[in-house]
Amino acid sequence: MNKVKIFPSKLRGTVQVPSSKSMGHREIICAGLACGTSIIDNISMSKDIEATMRCLRAINVAVDEVPSIFAGRKALQISGTGHPLAAADSVDCGESGSTLRFFLPLGANLNCPMTFIGHGKLVSRPLKAYYDIFDEQFIQYFNDNGNLPVTVNGRLQPGIFKLPGDVSSQFVSGLLFVLPLLHGDSVIEITSPLESSAYVDMTISCLAKFGIKVENENGAHRRYLVSGRQRYQAQDSCVEGDWSQTAFWTVGGSLGEKITCAGVDFNSLQGDKSVLKIMQRMGAAISQNENSVTVSGGMTKATVIDAANCPDIIPVLAVLSAVSEGTTKIINAGRLRIKECDRLAAMTSELTKMGADVTEEAEGLTIVGKPEGLRGGVEVDAWNDHRIAMSLAIAAQKCAQPVILTGADSVAKSYPEFWEDYKSLGGCVEEIL
Repeated sequence: MNKVKIFPSKLRGTVQVPSSKSMGHREIICAGLACGTSIIDNISMSKDIEATMRCLRAINVAVDEVPSIFAGRKALQISGTGHPLAAADSVDCGESGSTLRFFLPLGANLNCPMTFIGHGKLVSRPLKAYYDIFDEQFIQYFNDNGNLPVTVNGRLQPGIFKLPGDVSSQFVSGLLFVLPLLHGDSVIEITSPLESSAYVDMTISCLAKFGIKVENENGAHRRYLVSGRQRYQAQDSCVEGDWSQTAFWTVGGSLGEKITCAGVDFNSLQGDKSVLKIMQRMGAAISQNENSVTVSGGMTKATVIDAANCPDIIPVLAVLSAVSEGTTKIINAGRLRIKECDRLAAMTSELTKMGADVTEEAEGLTIVGKPEGLRGGVEVDAWNDHRIAMSLAIAAQKCAQPVILTGADSVAKSYPEFWEDYKSLGGCVEEIL
């Protein structure tokens, strides 16, 4: 379903939110690095999770689907040896930045060549932070003028690892997975303020669940102390709900009639949980129960949205801002330019086509809201980016005329059931063949 026509309709109803893709990656990696068998349940299968499964198999981990106790979800039986070994000489990371950045340090610790390939924007996403470390440690690597494919060959040595904090927290998490396996202690030093620190907290929490201790010195996210010679412990686990995907439906409820999102965890460490606080500042009607949140339609107002620790929810918050009263400023959002697409440029371009007033800045967006709604009646493009596609679908319900969306199938990267859930909530979507 590459091209669809979306007719204006107010969304309403209840949706079971997908499990967290971010935590899914982390839990199945930790299980794969353990000696023994783990069952990781409540997995919402996506292309990104499939990429991580391929990488686990490439380091001699057995990964098999088994029945889930949750309707419509998957469970994985994961059996590792505790000592990653190369079972293949290359692996396809798809378009998953998390997969590539989490596994590249593991590949650099196999002491034999491992080639990582990818597709789409992943081919050119930054990896210099790792290359600098490889240079310091005399680990061989070969790439295509800085792009994928990249081949690594070596054995990481414990020591001090310096990383910038303003490119991606994924580099920190990638090192945190492998450093406990080394023969000595290590320190990760962050050389600039760490953005998206919540993702590192999620990694440390997941490591602890599987028996690995990491100290965030003084809780400052500047130095991480990692003891070597640790061993991952096999553990059965269920993946929590995904706040980044929940955000599409909380905004959808605010622009529509009323949507209840079931299966959320209010104790989650996910930074994207901040969508609720941001929407509350904007005046959205939000109520919470033990494991669900309900958002009702109504007027919202402008605010300042700091993207530093929640970059993935910015596209859909841009949609909410486009139909809120007043002028919203989205700041500290420069990293959105190096995601699956340049998300600042994409949202400026496509929302403007729909009739919104969006100005692109170097590090963010300025959005003058139109509470009366958007014009629609145009063809927009997802830029091969799942979050752009889903955000534009949410925006379509506030358009006066139907919207044609090209690239609708990009949602498979993280949320293959999105269009089914959209229709279940009253969304009117027609495939264009």
